[in-house]
Amino acid sequence: MTETVQAPDGRRLAVEQSGDPQGRPVFLLHGMPGSRLGPHPRGAILYRLGIRLISFDRPGYGCSDRLADRSVADAAVDVAAIAEAYGLERFAVVGRSGGGPHALACAALLSGRTTRVAALVSLAPPDARELNWFDGMARGNVIQFIAATTAGYAHIFSRLATAADEIRANPAKLMTDLQSDIAPCDRQIIADAGIRALLLNSYSEAFRLSANGWIDDLLALSAPWNFDLGQVRVPVLLWHGEEDRFSPVSHTRWLARKIRTTTTVIERGAAHFAAFNALPEVLRWSVGDATM
Repeated sequence: MTETVQAPDGRRLAVEQSGDPQGRPVFLLHGMPGSRLGPHPRGAILYRLGIRLISFDRPGYGCSDRLADRSVADAAVDVAAIAEAYGLERFAVVGRSGGGPHALACAALLSGRTTRVAALVSLAPPDARELNWFDGMARGNVIQFIAATTAGYAHIFSRLATAADEIRANPAKLMTDLQSDIAPCDRQIIADAGIRALLLNSYSEAFRLSANGWIDDLLALSAPWNFDLGQVRVPVLLWHGEEDRFSPVSHTRWLARKIRTTTTVIERGAAHFAAFNALPEVLRWSVGDATM
């Protein structure tokens, strides 16, 4: 059931909880585009792990109000607001793909409250030195990120608003559009009926009202993140599939060199969507029940 939490500035945040209501709290931050309904382990698995999973729509996605000109760092404010609403003193945070940098913001800015943080198939900051940011990245992502850094909101809106309308009407269109960029090992994963249904549901919900969440994510990820990775003191797990074409593995290797508290797992023969298969074990790690 979707609940609404109010951010400090009055914005509404749409929140979904699953798993054990009395379990150890873990925030799951969705990809780009995505929503609170994105793929996650079934409730029975979460119960077995003793995890209370909390996901929410980033501003502009699904039922969450837009926050214009948001930065990656702003995610920490929203996570803290939801934690306050639920009376949570301490919690873990896991972010996948576009949610990865937002999870790292929580690691840096909520160090007194985050216990562990995991970032799966994450991007590195756009100003990362000694990293060829676009090397190995799918052409579609390169085009979108270059537009975000050179053209701004109005230009991107003119390109993506129509795409968002089409995806809302037919979520499978996004999967079709991505086919040329998807690694062969990823095609097997998204061919699974359960994973595919969760992805399509998440994409449809992401664009419930507009393309703003997608656009604002692109802008935020392409601009300064407004926090220092050197601030991270909590244990961080970085997971990446070596064949990833959407978020190249070089980004996680760069992050691993910058975050001193990192455990890094790079899986051979895996790519972007393999993060879904890794998620149960990552969640176990996030609550201290496993080593990676």
